[in-house]
Amino acid sequence: MCGIGGMQTSGGRPADTAILAAMRTALAHRGPDGSGQYVAGSVGLFNTRLAIIDLATGDQPLQETDDVTLVANGEIYNDRELRAGLTDVHFRTGSDCESALHLYSRRGLGFADDLRGMYAIAIHDPAAARLVLTRDPFGIKPLYYVETPGGFAFASEPQALIAAGLVKPAIRERARAELFQLKFTTGRETIFAGIQRALPGETLVVEGGRIVERRRRLALPEGPPQKIDHADALRMLDGILRDTVVHHLRSDVPYGLFLSSGIDSTALAHLMKRCSPNPIVAFTVTFPGSRAADELAHARRVASAVGAEHHVLEVTERDFWALAPRVAEALDDPTTDPATVPTYALAAMAKNHVKVVLTGEGGDEMFCGYSRYRRARWLGGMFTRNARTHGEFDRVAHVNGAFDGWRDGLAIAEHNEARADRTFIQKLQAADCAEWLPNDLLIKLDRCLMANGLEGRTPFLDPVVADFAFRLPDEMKATTAMSKKLLRDWLASNVPSAEPYASKLGFNPPVGEWISRRKAAIEELVSNAPGIAEVFSREVVRRGFADPERNHVASWSLLFYALWHSHHVLGISAAGNVEEVLDAARHAS
Repeated sequence: MCGIGGMQTSGGRPADTAILAAMRTALAHRGPDGSGQYVAGSVGLFNTRLAIIDLATGDQPLQETDDVTLVANGEIYNDRELRAGLTDVHFRTGSDCESALHLYSRRGLGFADDLRGMYAIAIHDPAAARLVLTRDPFGIKPLYYVETPGGFAFASEPQALIAAGLVKPAIRERARAELFQLKFTTGRETIFAGIQRALPGETLVVEGGRIVERRRRLALPEGPPQKIDHADALRMLDGILRDTVVHHLRSDVPYGLFLSSGIDSTALAHLMKRCSPNPIVAFTVTFPGSRAADELAHARRVASAVGAEHHVLEVTERDFWALAPRVAEALDDPTTDPATVPTYALAAMAKNHVKVVLTGEGGDEMFCGYSRYRRARWLGGMFTRNARTHGEFDRVAHVNGAFDGWRDGLAIAEHNEARADRTFIQKLQAADCAEWLPNDLLIKLDRCLMANGLEGRTPFLDPVVADFAFRLPDEMKATTAMSKKLLRDWLASNVPSAEPYASKLGFNPPVGEWISRRKAAIEELVSNAPGIAEVFSREVVRRGFADPERNHVASWSLLFYALWHSHHVLGISAAGNVEEVLDAARHAS
């Protein structure tokens, strides 16, 4: 796990080492264990390393005898199997990313087709005079780039490209509308004008400082649901889940688990006990003194059942006001998901005990955990509808022009995923995997964990799991009354004490409750924040804060964006609590 970046200049000019150094410094938090750099003519690459596999010799860049050079951010879980097939290769390191380097030398642009893992990879091929970048099919690991008159540059986070002076932090209005209405931004374009994402599964070929070719490896399989009976499906699911967890536990450093009351993390806890000789180290967050649903009792039962060393973090209202600016700082590609705050706090605690955590992201998308999947089963599909047809601010206020086009990007994704041979539930899953998953849930996980030097792994987001789960019959994924039907049935057979058929609590921190207690002061500060004032009137802000407990996403979104804009656009330090940061932003304007 690392931060990576690099450049290829146009016109054959030498790579600018000052720009590389600025980007490397900006990504130092992603790799506190060391860094490396490679410069050859117009191309420069660098890596900041969080050492997980091959601690002694796994430093990057990695290089072949013909000077093909690689930097990577991620983990290749099937490295052992790939090495076994490369019988003519002399491996110089034990790094899990070295197999990708040798695959490129043998297969060219198809080198990533057999990679099983999470990754953003950059390869310089001097003989072909090209730079090749690729990102894993689910978009677990981030990759951003800019194209300027001076050439092409890329990095693991947008803020590194801004810190290096390659682009200014100018806001795209449609992306800002998406952020407020959807809680995330869609597609290739980010919220910063000129900064783009490599799409999940995309490979880019850069020559002469310009992108000359794109190709795509899709995360989800083709075809309609397959016919399979329930007993066979349960048997296959057991083997597939065990296989993905075995691969995701490959590590040379201590690992643990984020444990909630959900069936995803409960299933992972049971599988880790089956698959690992090491004691499980589990981490759970709770919100004492609040009215939020408390997951602690369930998590304790599961931790006890698997013999885990269980660490519990209490996140309080005081923590919220102290942490919110740091969370906004970490989320340079923003999401207004309130779960970012406890995720960040839990990562800060977990890093003191382990270096890797398994998490349940992807379980809802692979096995249909959302209510919209169940609605698609009601009365033969009479209640089917696309997700997020109403924005988060629709109930708060109509804002002339500010939210124009907020659903356009999501509509494009839905159109692209609406294959004729897919059921409506499959189309919902595919749209979620195309946008919601990589641009909200996985950004949250990457930034909140990497800001704390912690690696997050997602066993449900595995091509072996996807090939099986996506083509399950609809009735095994969702019924009119139950989500994740097959996964719950599997859990009932293996861990009946986990109460797999109980209603899902959801991970909803009480941000609205906390904001409501200081509403007047926070509303005033947010109204005066430059990023908010240029978009919303005081009346709109007042409506957004009118009932924080009922409309917690709206009130949190306004507060988050005020903090986010103050740091990433105005350059205000995130050190200090909410009031201190917003007061500094008001005076800076």
